[in-house]
Formats: sequence, structure tokens, C-alpha cells
Amino acid sequence: MASIIRPTLLRQTALAASTRRAATSAFSRQQLIRPAVTKDAARVAAFHASSRRNLLPPGPQVIKGTVNDPAPVPETSPSHGSYHWTFERVVAVGIIPLTVAPFAGSSLNPGLDAVLCSLLLVHSHLGFQSVLIDYIPTGRYPKSRKASMWLLNAATALVGVGLYEFETNDVGLTEAVKRVWKA
Repeated sequence: MASIIRPTLLRQTALAASTRRAATSAFSRQQLIRPAVTKDAARVAAFHASSRRNLLPPGPQVIKGTVNDPAPVPETSPSHGSYHWTFERVVAVGIIPLTVAPFAGSSLNPGLDAVLCSLLLVHSHLGFQSVLIDYIPTGRYPKSRKASMWLLNAATALVGVGLYEFETNDVGLTEAVKRVWKA
């Protein structure tokens, strides 16, 4: 039903848009309405009537079992999701005072800076991990999911080593931000 109604709605939309344009211009209506309507309607209809092109091809579609088999239900755990969610929120809320404290008190403490760096690293890791969990499902792309998780862990370790080196051998994160801000 929607495929029958859609071309009609597109023609009406193109007609309304071109009529509005024609009414506001200085030229006569008869000269502008017909060519504009046919040109716009043809352009819009051709765009919407074209075949649908997927940016990513569909993943491998494997049917396990038969039609009459029940869907697998994972084991439930009342504490699994709540602990993870609570930990993410504690980390996110903990970053707020750690970013404000060095600049408000104008004291640069290396311990406070190290805690800020570690919380930022954990917060970023959890955020990217959530993106990977949402967009690379285990059921459809098990090898890609595992490879991307290993890549995320390697990148997190590399950034952690870089932040450690920056904290111990250079000025530190808050002092670097302070210098950039004043530059």
C-alpha cells in the first residue's frame, strides 16, 4: 500500500514546493509552474524509485536448528547489568571534580593528575567497548568482534603507556592543558 501512495505524495510535495517558489518570484506563474513541477517531480521520483543500495552488505545468515526450536535465552543475572552500569556512572561522575579541582585550586598534584588520566582512560575504553558491543554483534560477526575487542584493548594499553610517560617524563596532563589554554 505504501508503494502505491508514495509516488502520489512525492508529486504533491514537488507541486507544492514549486508552486510556492513560483508564487514568490517576479515571473508569471504560467511560465514557471509547469516546467518546475515536471522537472522537480521527475527528479524526486527518480531518486525515490531507484533501487536501494546498501552501504554494507548483509552479514552471513546462518540458520541453526529448525523452525520449531526455541530461541536461545541467555542465563540471567540480576547483578550483571546493574554493576556495569553503576561502575560506568561512577567513573563518569568522578571525572567531573578531577577536571575542575586542579584549575580551581591552582595546585598541580601529580597524584591527582594520575587519577584523572586513569579515569579518562577507563571512561574512553568503556565508551568504545559499548560502541563495539552495540554495532558488532557476536552472533553475526564473531571473528570481527573478537578482533575489534583485541584492537581496543591494545589501543587502550598503548594510550595508557603514553599517558604514563607523559605524566612521569613531561609536565603532565593538567599542566599541558593549562599551558595550551594560556598560549
